[in-house]
Amino acid sequence: MYGDEATIRRILTELGDTWAVVGLSANQRRAAYGVAQVLQRYGKRIVPVHPKAETVHGEQGYACLADIPFEVDVVDVFVNSELAGAVADGAVAKGAKAVWFQLGVVDEAAHERARAAGLDMVMDRCPAIEIPLLS
Repeated sequence: MYGDEATIRRILTELGDTWAVVGLSANQRRAAYGVAQVLQRYGKRIVPVHPKAETVHGEQGYACLADIPFEVDVVDVFVNSELAGAVADGAVAKGAKAVWFQLGVVDEAAHERARAAGLDMVMDRCPAIEIPLLS
């Protein structure tokens, strides 16, 4: 398991409400689109991060984490495991408090680097599944 219940609860309830969703585009068929909607319903501000920098769910998109001109609390990662480590490193550089790798996204080395940098991290879980369980 890549995220104990205490870490999941802390990320979802204590670390802040600005979530950069890496891999979020306007494609409604992609999982990121629906998960971002759920996060918004629970009061999170989502920030789309995708090379196209599209506006999604009313929020301005950015091509990469470094382009976001404000602080980000959590980086939610919807990219392949092979690309996820670089995103986790970008989250550390951005000053995020946590990284969340979605279902099927696993990178042990990135997990260790993020944790060593002081970030909370969850892998292979989905916040849209976890957040309703908190109530």
